[in-house]
Amino acid sequence: MRVENFLRSSALRTPQKTALVAGRARLGYGDLDLMSDRLAAAFRTRGVARGDRVAVFMDNGWEAVVTIFAVLKAGAVFVPINPSTKPEKLAHLLGHCRAAAIMTQARRVGVAAAALADAPSVRLALVCGDCCVPEAADWLRFEQAILDTEDAPPESKSVGAGSDLAMLIYTSGTTGVPKGVMMTHRNVEAAATLVNAYLENRADDTILSALPISFSYGLYQVFMAFMVGATVVLENSFAFPQAILNRMKEEQVTGLPLVPTMAALILQMRDLKPGDFPHLRYITNAASPLPPTHIARLQELFPAARIFSMYGQTECKRATYLPPEQLALRPDSVGLAMPGTEAYVVDEAGQRVGPGIVGELVVSGPHVMQGYWENPEATGQALRPGALPGWNVLYTGDLFRADAEGFLYFVARKDDIIKTRGEKVSPKEVEDVLYALPGVEEAVVFGVPDPILGMAIKAVVACDPGAPLTSDEVIRHCARHLEDFMVPKIVEFRTGLPKSDNGKIVRRQIAELALGAQT
Repeated sequence: MRVENFLRSSALRTPQKTALVAGRARLGYGDLDLMSDRLAAAFRTRGVARGDRVAVFMDNGWEAVVTIFAVLKAGAVFVPINPSTKPEKLAHLLGHCRAAAIMTQARRVGVAAAALADAPSVRLALVCGDCCVPEAADWLRFEQAILDTEDAPPESKSVGAGSDLAMLIYTSGTTGVPKGVMMTHRNVEAAATLVNAYLENRADDTILSALPISFSYGLYQVFMAFMVGATVVLENSFAFPQAILNRMKEEQVTGLPLVPTMAALILQMRDLKPGDFPHLRYITNAASPLPPTHIARLQELFPAARIFSMYGQTECKRATYLPPEQLALRPDSVGLAMPGTEAYVVDEAGQRVGPGIVGELVVSGPHVMQGYWENPEATGQALRPGALPGWNVLYTGDLFRADAEGFLYFVARKDDIIKTRGEKVSPKEVEDVLYALPGVEEAVVFGVPDPILGMAIKAVVACDPGAPLTSDEVIRHCARHLEDFMVPKIVEFRTGLPKSDNGKIVRRQIAELALGAQT
């Protein structure tokens, strides 16, 4: 199935059903289907063809959702771009994928216009909202396009096959230069189907997402909901947690996807009581593993909700999940491979290793990307021949171990491992201990040069203002729970830790600042 048919099929079944709640807007499946048909016609009429790339440079909102499905209906490839991207990087991304068009909004027009001066491939620009657009014939207003009753060109009703690219989504670049991940319609369908199956998403679910749809975790909330005919409540951010929780009560939300920083904000709320959200059926976590102490506290606050710890990458959307009934037995595990896929640990020679041995995680299945856009070297490093002819598997670059039952445990990014006193230390293992100390709200651990140890372990911690801690208290706590070589030598306190736009604490940025301060 092509991805746009997620919307079409639900619109045929239940055209009046609320598909999307965004701000004050409540739109039914029929409304979204019609508006995206009209916008697809505008794309086709103005020369956007099958396989062309169309950048979606927008905040979360119903207009962005309409645009994504319109691009797909036109047979093109959508390229979601973080709306906080600056002109220079935006121009680079547009040029790298040779985008034919861009869709943006009033508040982003200045950035988009500046980028377009260095992006000659872009022939068409659309903008939603009231603003002064550059006086050029290639700028079109979104509001005009979705009101246009002109029939769409026939080919826009069904363009291309499942093997066509559906999206080109760029990695965050936290481990290097952003790479364009190529996902076909079949890749997206497989990923959405697999995750829907274990979450048991259904038409009567209401999923609240404050995750950016410019990243795969947020984007798939829409795809998965539309596949089954559920409702999505789309929020622009999690900056005001109380407002989000109020919205959850109003809409009787049944599904809540989180990242660790969002979970931390919820756990800081003093007025939240167990049982306040009886309709909440499940909570998911991805991006980074949740500390076990956070999992336990979330379970106390939301006793009716099943909590799914998951692992994935942009390159495969999702790879593993931990069945909620296993949480009490192995709270630090990210589970097993999704049914119909494989996830296993290999050594440096690519051979599978036994329980307890740390190696690189390899993922295999129909949800694995086609490769990186026009980057054969990086593609060759990530995708390698599998057991079957013509079948590639994904080398994730993440270190894992498995237990005797096959449950997987994230250890670290390869580049994050700290070598100290001749030993290898996983930052996550130290961070989990830090999070277990009352008063610690955020923590990150990395290595800094040391003339004796080689690398010394440094912890950067953000504390609850009402429960201040000292370096000695942190170090003593770690010494009670960790081997000597794993105990931080240096502790630094901050009011908050920098995060990426998808909610991850940016370890590399913090480490670089720390190293710069030492030189």
